[in-house]
Amino acid sequence: MLIDTHCHLDATEFDADRAEVIARARAAGVTAQIVPAVTFGGWAKLRSICEENSGLHPAIGLHPMFLAEHSVEHTEEFHEFMWNFRPVAIGECGLDFHVEGLDKDRQQFFFERQLEVARDFRLPVIVHARKAVDAVIATLRRFPGLRGVVHSFSGSQQQAEQLWDLDFCLGIGGPVTYERAQRLRRIVAAMPIEFLLLETDAPDQPDAFHRGQRNEPGRLSFVRDVVAQLRGCSPEELSAATTDNASRLFALPA
Repeated sequence: MLIDTHCHLDATEFDADRAEVIARARAAGVTAQIVPAVTFGGWAKLRSICEENSGLHPAIGLHPMFLAEHSVEHTEEFHEFMWNFRPVAIGECGLDFHVEGLDKDRQQFFFERQLEVARDFRLPVIVHARKAVDAVIATLRRFPGLRGVVHSFSGSQQQAEQLWDLDFCLGIGGPVTYERAQRLRRIVAAMPIEFLLLETDAPDQPDAFHRGQRNEPGRLSFVRDVVAQLRGCSPEELSAATTDNASRLFALPA
């Protein structure tokens, strides 16, 4: 049994065959997926998809890469949606210093507003931190007591340790399956198991055995197998541990 803790099943890439994609995931042992939103305009679609398909758990957020689509009014909609939507997390939110032209101050504003919502509703956060891990850590320190996951972690050992100290998990997906990802592999091989989550980020970040193609949640087992090999444990042991981690963090039903 596996839980894909980061999968954009609401993306247009899945509009033509979403039901088949979900069926393939279930056949591959992926029993649940966390589906994070990226813009306010997509929240209604995301809610509908999650309500129509068991095992899909929504998170609502404003992704830093879609900064142009966000407004201050959208930050006020969180509270209204919270009561009707029942999300398991806030996100995808965070900071992205890789994409040129994204205003850092404006990113910071939306990130902090979402952390406030997570704090108020006692929900975990799903954090995007590309080329911005230090800035994300500095921001999280100003919100003690929050918990969550930095998805698609690509930072250093020192940054990983700081996140664990803040009670944040690392989301590990397709990038770890590439042999060139030596730093990430070293971190994953020795990290505390209680902070490890598995994800696909589908339709993005396909694993090394599926490169150049649309990613799917059903391919999470390939990530699992590589991580198990790196850690010297069985795939079954890793599945059980990471499923427990995800269930605990997102308060998922048994």
